[in-house]
Amino acid sequence: MFRALLLLALYGIAHAQTLDLLLTGGTVVDGSGAPGRIADVGIRGDRIAFIGDAASAHVQARRSIAAKGLIVSPGFIDPHTHTLDDLSSARRANENYLLQGVTTVITGNDGGGPVNTGKILQQWRTHGIGTNAGLYIGQGAIRGEVMGMTDAAPTPQQLDAMERLVKSGMEAGAFGLSAGLFYAPGSYAKTDEVIALAKVAAKYGGVYDTHIRDESTYSIGVMGAIQEAIDIAKGAGIPLHISHIKVQGPAVWGKSDAVIALIRKAQAQGVRISADQYPYTGSGTSLTASLVPRWAQVGGNQKMLDRFSDPAERPKVIADMEKNLDIRGGPDRLLVTSARDRALVGKTLDQIAKQRGLAPAEAAIAIIRTGGAGIASLNIDERDIENFMKQEFVTTGSDGSTGHPRKYGTFPRKLRIYVREKHILTLEQFVQRSSAQTADDLHIANRGQIKEGYFADIVAFDYDKITDQSTYEHPEVLSNGVQFVIVNGKVAVENGKYTGALAGQALRR
Repeated sequence: MFRALLLLALYGIAHAQTLDLLLTGGTVVDGSGAPGRIADVGIRGDRIAFIGDAASAHVQARRSIAAKGLIVSPGFIDPHTHTLDDLSSARRANENYLLQGVTTVITGNDGGGPVNTGKILQQWRTHGIGTNAGLYIGQGAIRGEVMGMTDAAPTPQQLDAMERLVKSGMEAGAFGLSAGLFYAPGSYAKTDEVIALAKVAAKYGGVYDTHIRDESTYSIGVMGAIQEAIDIAKGAGIPLHISHIKVQGPAVWGKSDAVIALIRKAQAQGVRISADQYPYTGSGTSLTASLVPRWAQVGGNQKMLDRFSDPAERPKVIADMEKNLDIRGGPDRLLVTSARDRALVGKTLDQIAKQRGLAPAEAAIAIIRTGGAGIASLNIDERDIENFMKQEFVTTGSDGSTGHPRKYGTFPRKLRIYVREKHILTLEQFVQRSSAQTADDLHIANRGQIKEGYFADIVAFDYDKITDQSTYEHPEVLSNGVQFVIVNGKVAVENGKYTGALAGQALRR
């Protein structure tokens, strides 16, 4: 009997020695929502192979990382990014996300997902990427591919062509259909057209991810837009994910309660609804998208520019732009974050207009004529941010775009302000809603938890020091406090510095 036990013990030790990496002594917050606990985490290959007390279990590894004093959690999952160009370029390391603790990003949101899903995924596999990444197939991109910038309803043949593109994208591995019904050309689609495309995605187990048609009072209003999203989910039989949930502009401040009530009513009826949110009072988009009416964008950029010059149409364009300025709270709330003319960056539209001696709408047209600009629209109320954040169906998402600090700071900022300082969320809630819950919402398999058998996507950070450093004035500053990041078992961040590893995988649904 003694000999048998000895052999079993020796076998266990020998087996444990095959572990490649061991994080020792950290406080493991595993993503399940359970309280954090002191434990060691072992990795073999690209999978988590051990969680517990390595010493008492006689577990050894080829390399150990001392994680005492650090929080060890699943790598964060960002459900809404604009990393498509970055991942296909020299910036493919996604260092700004790794230093936030993000190990998986989803891109192709807002209806802009590439039509050639399979080609992009293969490119990532061939050239390597720093984080895991998945794609949506985009409703707006598909409509543009088939119909151009027309606001007409599709013919049966055009609708069939769009449905075939969704089918192709889903078969290539897309996680679902994204829509940006606020943006042209996606905005030209009526509800039934979107339902038809979402039905195709639903057949493959995808989700419907949407930048809703109106987050303020532009067209159908934020309540009408939430209801439309629910109707699409019901009509297509597909889970709904609402991107960057918010109520934007002074006219709708305080409506978060009504939005939440409408969502909960639909959830009670069996509609699966989730959402994500970034922790900033400023949204980010283009000057064109924020102010130029969609009818003026029909036909594409040159047609829009022609309307700016047409004596018959220019007054109507300006009148609608002035209405949109009011909805956004005025020109002093529009901050230029990126532009071909770098002298504009950091100035509000109000400042630019006064410097040029122009009305704000006229100044906006002048900027658009010379290449346009990215803006932060500083018109989200902090009380609504906190109200949405408290809801268990709301996860963390950056909507990271060039020029906005959220691309470099979303996850550390949310932890710093709303966990450490304001106590809106517990640490366990923050981790769960930045990892496991997001994986569940988007059907990302075997990621998002510290769990044996799951992929080894892990972040170890200093709870007291993790912080965002990016600002509207200096948006591309890396976050602090993330000490180690492991992507598929490979160390991508060590002692707060990127290692050069391109360990990410191109994910398929």
